[in-house]
Amino acid sequence: MNLFEPEIDKTKNHLPKDGIVHYHGRIFNQKEADSFYENLLHTIEWKNDEAYIFGKQYITKRKVAWYGDRDFEYTYSNATKRALPWTKELTDLKKVIERESGETFNSCLLNLYHSGEEGMAWHSDGEKDLKKDGAIASVSFGAERKFAFKHKETQEKVEFLLEHGSLLVMAGTTQTHWLHRLPPTKLVKRPRVNLTFRTIVE
Repeated sequence: MNLFEPEIDKTKNHLPKDGIVHYHGRIFNQKEADSFYENLLHTIEWKNDEAYIFGKQYITKRKVAWYGDRDFEYTYSNATKRALPWTKELTDLKKVIERESGETFNSCLLNLYHSGEEGMAWHSDGEKDLKKDGAIASVSFGAERKFAFKHKETQEKVEFLLEHGSLLVMAGTTQTHWLHRLPPTKLVKRPRVNLTFRTIVE
C-alpha cells in the first residue's frame, strides 16, 4: 500500500498534438489551499457573469471577477470587463504561480462555481486581448471537478480531475486547436474557485 501520492511529472505534455498542457497537481498543502479558498470566497468582488448572444443579454449563476496590473479591458461573449487592482492574496498567488510555471502574467480572471450544477461549455480562450499562444495558468480551490479538452478537428479528448490547490498550465497552440470545458455534475455540492492567470496585450 502506497501511503504517499505518486510523483507527478510536471514537464509531461498531456496533449497528443497541437498544443501543450502541463498538470502540476497540488502545489499547495491542505492548510494553504483551505486558507486561499476561504479568503477568495469572501474578499473577491464577485459579480454574476453576463454574455450577449444575438443582441440578447444572458446572466449566469456563475460569478466572475477580473484583476490586473492596471485597468485592462477584456472582452468575451460580447461583454467587456475592466480589471480591478490586485489584492494582497492575488499578488501572493501570482508570485507562486509564476515561480512554479516559469511564466509571467499581468491579469487574472476568477470564476466562482457555487456547485457542480454550474459549469462551462466547450470554448477556447482566443480573444484578441490575449497574448497569441501565451500561457494560461489555471489554479483550483474547493471542490474537485472534471476538466476536459477536445481537439477541434479530430474530436480527441483528454480529461483531468482538478484537485483542491492544483495547477494546470495551457500553452503553445492549445487555444488554436483545442476546446476545453468544465462539465456540470449533480454529484458535487461544494463551491469551486478557479483562477486563470493570463497575459493581456494592448
